[in-house]
Amino acid sequence: MGVILGVIFHFIGGFASGSFYIPYKKVKGWHWESFWIVGGIFSWFIVPPLAAYLTIPGFMDIIKNATTTVLGTTFFMGLLWGIGGLTYGLGVRYLGVSLGSSIILGLCSVFGALIPSVYYYYNPTEGKDTIADLVNTTWGLLVILGLVVCIIGIIICGKAGAMKDKDLGVAHIDGSGSEFKLGKGLFVAIVSGVLSACFSFGIESGTSMGMEANEIWKALRAKS
Repeated sequence: MGVILGVIFHFIGGFASGSFYIPYKKVKGWHWESFWIVGGIFSWFIVPPLAAYLTIPGFMDIIKNATTTVLGTTFFMGLLWGIGGLTYGLGVRYLGVSLGSSIILGLCSVFGALIPSVYYYYNPTEGKDTIADLVNTTWGLLVILGLVVCIIGIIICGKAGAMKDKDLGVAHIDGSGSEFKLGKGLFVAIVSGVLSACFSFGIESGTSMGMEANEIWKALRAKS
């Protein structure tokens, strides 16, 4: 059941990540920085604490009781992820929604899946999968196959970007009005894809807080 829920949540997250930028196309006369901060206020400052308040009993106490190391590492990974989110906006600006999102989310998937497994290979932790687990198991090989498909997709998207750049010529403005710049767009897309994977690392860093929240939830369910 947990696997099914995971797939469902990833589907919802992927759909949201791929579609949230679309309404911005309807905003006329705004620079991307303006509508980006409007979206950021809701997605970073309003929704997360509200969701935590509604779903995690005593979440502020959990944060207060966490160690400085756990909080520091989690916040640092969150900072890197935030930079990845900022450059995501630039990537979409310079490559367009479809091309930019495909490259950025593809790179995020690859790095987010591989780097933690390599880390845990050299720093074994109970319950954590390593790169050896991926290589030596059927399910791990399927994961690697999926990552290979992502890489092939990134290459195809890069080729599509080169073709689009050639078709646009010196204009560098596509049909939707986006400012298309292939070189700059690919650079920020790579930065965004790598740093966006830090979201996964931040979750790993805050595992102890998640475990404490889970224990509190179990205790509350047992009482009820």
